[in-house]
Amino acid sequence: MKVAILGAGAWGTALGVLLASKGIPTALLARRREHAEALRAQRENKDYLPGVALPAYLYPTHDPEEALSGAEFAVVALPSKALDTLKDLPRAPWYLSATKGLFFREGALLTPSQWVAALTGRPVAALSGPNHAEEVARFLPTASVVAGPEALARRAQEVFHSPTFRVYTSADLRGVELCGGLKNVLALAAGMVDGLRLGDNAKAALLTRGLREMVRFGTAQGGEEATFYGLAGLGDLLATAYSLHSRNRGAGERLVRGEALERLEDRGVVEGLYAVKALMAWRQRAGVELPIAEAVYRVAYEGLDPLKALSELMSREPKAEG
Repeated sequence: MKVAILGAGAWGTALGVLLASKGIPTALLARRREHAEALRAQRENKDYLPGVALPAYLYPTHDPEEALSGAEFAVVALPSKALDTLKDLPRAPWYLSATKGLFFREGALLTPSQWVAALTGRPVAALSGPNHAEEVARFLPTASVVAGPEALARRAQEVFHSPTFRVYTSADLRGVELCGGLKNVLALAAGMVDGLRLGDNAKAALLTRGLREMVRFGTAQGGEEATFYGLAGLGDLLATAYSLHSRNRGAGERLVRGEALERLEDRGVVEGLYAVKALMAWRQRAGVELPIAEAVYRVAYEGLDPLKALSELMSREPKAEG
């Protein structure tokens, strides 16, 4: 068999290292010719995942035909804003989305798998969970969930499961992907708490109420409640909100310390910044209540003082926890 990974950033490279270390021939498609050539020559992704050797079965290329030819399926490890490039690539039999984001298109809130399916016309499953590339590539233990059509989910489970990468399956594709988008927004908020040095109590309260916001919104959008308390929800939220590897948490911290919005992606795409825009567009259309996400949006895009945003959240009408 052969697998193609679309995207040679940190996450795509880490997944390629994982598969190739199992002896699975894996093509890693880079956007730029010079990047692919550097990967082949150095056997290391010095730009995005330094210090991790590329296994012999991992084949970097910039040629889409070469990458996808003979592949059983393609793993989409592209930033959400780059998914439109799929329409220009050869088709794989089916796709496994490893992208975490949300889109507002044509009046609807879409997940990555929905957009991949629309662009390719092929079946799609999704991989999610508390999976920082830096740790997956170094074979530190983690767990993930694959959601989607049963046959695809089970096949992806079989391919990816390893002694350090435990994979579960789920039928709740919608819920799993909503978790992936929503937790990035909450990680931005967690970073803001860190940047303001508000303490552990504040961060714990934020994430607890944020999880409630995720559950309330996600179930209203078709996700199953149990999913939000699983690996794709609570698990990924904790990893993203606390880890020093987290670009979203780090971006929130940098933002409240005065860095310009346009500089926050100098270390990679910050998916929460795009997801929160999609959420606010959907909120305005559907009239849903998302107080934490709205506060993040106003701080990031409207210049609201983060301490004023905090004051507004703390002064909301008292009510029962549930």
